[in-house]
Amino acid sequence: MCSSANMVKPARIKISSMMPDWSQLPDELLNLISKNLDNCFDVLHARSVCSSWRSTFPFPSCLLRPSYSLPTFADFPFVSKDLCTLEKIHLFLYRVRTPAAALPSAYFLGGIGRDESEDHMELPSPLQFSVRVKIRGSDPTLMNIVGCQIVLLGYQYRMMGWNPEKLGNRLQEGGGEEFVVLLNYTKNLYVLRSTEMRWMKLKVTSDASCSDLVAFRGRFYAAFLNGDIFIFDPYSMQRTPLVPSEPRRSSNYLIPSGNDELFLVEKFNPFPECGRIDFKRFICRVSRLDEEAGKWVVVSDLGDCVLFIGHFGNICCSAKELPHDCGVSGNSILFTNVPGNVTFAYKYGVQTGRAEEDLNCWRLSRQIRVTILNTFPVVALRLE
Repeated sequence: MCSSANMVKPARIKISSMMPDWSQLPDELLNLISKNLDNCFDVLHARSVCSSWRSTFPFPSCLLRPSYSLPTFADFPFVSKDLCTLEKIHLFLYRVRTPAAALPSAYFLGGIGRDESEDHMELPSPLQFSVRVKIRGSDPTLMNIVGCQIVLLGYQYRMMGWNPEKLGNRLQEGGGEEFVVLLNYTKNLYVLRSTEMRWMKLKVTSDASCSDLVAFRGRFYAAFLNGDIFIFDPYSMQRTPLVPSEPRRSSNYLIPSGNDELFLVEKFNPFPECGRIDFKRFICRVSRLDEEAGKWVVVSDLGDCVLFIGHFGNICCSAKELPHDCGVSGNSILFTNVPGNVTFAYKYGVQTGRAEEDLNCWRLSRQIRVTILNTFPVVALRLE
């Protein structure tokens, strides 16, 4: 005996291709979303949806650029009536998504503020915001960074309105609205106090030009080309020497790790007597500041810290915060101001196969090849 059953075809469901109108979302849901966004770039994504969302989600405070109006430096030593601006710019590392997993990853290191992330925003789709970038050999372009992993690395102060590319400056904030600015210009250091609002040249510094300048725990630290390192009190501007235990003819870099540590990296040629400069064989010595003892202590282990040295200042961050496949691991140093455009991270105790070379130092590891695509307006890196 055979039995049969009639087949019933399910009705086709018509799916609308229209995009939802997110501007019609009830206010109570918008407020709920707002309370659950704990990442500043998630907030920027939300602000890019539509004008109503933009008005609901305030611009992230961590991306705001506090600024100070200062007299220009053009008429020094005379008092100038013109003003320039000192801005606090936050620095980020963000990864560019590639269409295929086999392609090398590209990363950008630079500042992002309200003007970059929103004033240049394109909105061909509901969810998008862009930053302006420029790669060597191409015109400036807007890059959509929706979905990119973005890491806050630190900040720097930049003088706007008068030759900012020629200035190195640091600001130390005091109580209330008071602040002190120390400016590195050509071969001299100049100080400005908010209580006086005029530039003054420091009379006692060093015989050489200043190569690096940072503010750390309420004081200024300056490194000079002749190897001098001084601490400057922000109010008296009296200097205190802080030389390494074994001074060398080296390039010195100061890298604060937030308000916790201050590192000194000395980069030098281990065989100066040879008379030939091979930058690939340069090594580094790393020290941390023992503030209580008033001296530098040589270290061989940075833990999970990564030191970025070069363009946009010197930055320390935790490797745990970096994208897992960026190729830069903890306990390493990456220079972005090297000759040419190819470099590698520095590691401690790298084996070279040469018996005459000391292992108790930091040298190029050659594990991950880093190509520097561009250094302005952001540092563009490709890791292979």
